[in-house]
Amino acid sequence: MSVAASSTDDAPAADGDAAPAAARNQRLWDAAGGWHGVAVAAGILALSRIIQLALLVGLDRATEKPAGLRANLLVWDGGWFVRAAAGYPRGYTYAADGTLEGNELAFFPLYPMLIRGLSHLGLNPGTAALSVSWLASIAAAVALHLLGTSLYGRRGGWALVAICCTAPMSVVLSMAYSESLFLALVAGMLVAAHRKVWWAAGLLGLGCALTRPTGAAAAVALAVAAVVAVRHDPARKWPPLLAAGVALAGVPAFLGWVGWRVGDADAWFRIQTAGWGTSFDFGSSTLGFLTATLTVGDGWVPMSVALILLVAAAAAAAALAGRPWLPLTVYGVVAMVLVYGQAGYYHSKPRLLLPVLLTLLPAAAAAARARPRVAMCAIAAWAAFGLWYGAYLLAVWPYTI
Repeated sequence: MSVAASSTDDAPAADGDAAPAAARNQRLWDAAGGWHGVAVAAGILALSRIIQLALLVGLDRATEKPAGLRANLLVWDGGWFVRAAAGYPRGYTYAADGTLEGNELAFFPLYPMLIRGLSHLGLNPGTAALSVSWLASIAAAVALHLLGTSLYGRRGGWALVAICCTAPMSVVLSMAYSESLFLALVAGMLVAAHRKVWWAAGLLGLGCALTRPTGAAAAVALAVAAVVAVRHDPARKWPPLLAAGVALAGVPAFLGWVGWRVGDADAWFRIQTAGWGTSFDFGSSTLGFLTATLTVGDGWVPMSVALILLVAAAAAAAALAGRPWLPLTVYGVVAMVLVYGQAGYYHSKPRLLLPVLLTLLPAAAAAARARPRVAMCAIAAWAAFGLWYGAYLLAVWPYTI
């Protein structure tokens, strides 16, 4: 693994393949600051959520018809997830004129299953959905801190948490969306794979694959990590290969189940296209959006989305130039291809980029190397825009995010 660590004392020691797993994990825990380091990461998340929710309340009250905080956090996909938790339909859904419509089968099952589980404990489904998302956000902050510590040292871990949790569409970490759950699972999977805790990596990879379609990118990354591990230690090939196999089975299993339930092998893809215009067109629609927006400039929100897409691509290129750990590279590249290569709502793409992580690495590396005061000022400026931007799109922007 290529480690762009700072020269400070909090940089982690290099790991040897022969070191026992428990010793490697203890070194990472110590390098991350133990419980103190985890508490700081959780505190960064909490501060970002408090500030953004306050911005959201203020912007919502300034609108002509305030929706209220709870309604905003449960809007759009949140309603679909709550309905999916109540039960998936058994076939296609059609409009009154016979047109095929989207339905709950488009949404992967892990998040709805967790919502249903909390609902059985007596929580209102909406409250259960928000509870799962908020708890997953805490887990994501911890996993991001451990991942960032592995890459750039303790300060880099905290920086990665701060940069991710204040990104322009980080508002979904507070909403009834699956991004927080997916982010926790994919960051945890990458940490487990790097520490060679294969049983955990396999289960977390399967969780990724059952949470979002981009779980396929996480599963491919775990397969790459497994191949690298087998090449280094052929005598212990079964744990990594089994972990990869479990993760790789997740997305095909759900798509196959949807096809079996509906009676059409292409059911999931047809439902996605009918409901949300989602299809893989190799980036044609993204390129068309960027060209039209940057030449015509029709509204500041489309222009801002176009600039976010360009900056994210440039950040990913900068990250690749630093040659990060190969499985993380594979995950980031495949996930970005899926985001940029698909047709659909253009204003949802910044949200879909949030869990990619590759785009955040250059900023986290720079923050780890910079003087603490400089890093904090830069991250604060980033957060001021990102937290306001997400709150604005949720409270004021009239379209789904």
